[in-house]
Amino acid sequence: MAFVTVFQRVEKKYRMTVAQKDLFLSEIRDQLIPDAYGKSTVCSLYLDTPDRRIIRASIDAKGFEKPAYKEKLRLRSYGTPNADTNVFFEIKKKYKGVVYKRRAVLPLSKAVVYLNGGEKPGESQIMNEIDWAMRFYEFPKPSMLLSCEREAYTLRDNPHLRLTFDTDLRYRETELDLSAGSHGIKLLPDDAVLMEVKTDGAMPLWLAHRLDGHGLYPASFSKYGTAYLNTLKK
Repeated sequence: MAFVTVFQRVEKKYRMTVAQKDLFLSEIRDQLIPDAYGKSTVCSLYLDTPDRRIIRASIDAKGFEKPAYKEKLRLRSYGTPNADTNVFFEIKKKYKGVVYKRRAVLPLSKAVVYLNGGEKPGESQIMNEIDWAMRFYEFPKPSMLLSCEREAYTLRDNPHLRLTFDTDLRYRETELDLSAGSHGIKLLPDDAVLMEVKTDGAMPLWLAHRLDGHGLYPASFSKYGTAYLNTLKK
């Protein structure tokens, strides 16, 4: 499988129920094809400073605002990896609504060595950018592991537009290791679905009309931010 390592796109999130998702999908399924991952368990290990500087820059005490700039560092796997499994080391930036994501592909074992203060794994441009960010934040450590069950599709006539449907969102602050599995505390109710429309251009008019017809509108939602705020309530 060829991995795309650089993204520049607009991402819009929509909250819905399982019933809404099933109805919406049934109406547009002939326009979709499963993407390379299809149905998968997505695991994301977020890195942060001891005082949670990175996530605190994205939220305030009252909830979520829309700061002009957000940034996250994370490791991502599809399924539970072992030491030799390739994972993605990602730096994700959002500026004025546009997402810029760059990711390096490397075995989990090499990523863990690097996180523990070891040698930078490679000299690629992307790895150099990640290393710069790691040094800027004084080498942040694993802070939160989030996972979900995902269905992912692309449009039949536009492979650059991707729709993902995430269910069973969960998080944990212990066992901060991708190889430890995807278990965690429920982040949303059992019936909740988080859909994302990801595109490098404008959304097709027919898709916008379908969303409007179902009363589905963009809603700001940060998985890591929501999980972090949940931990403050304990």
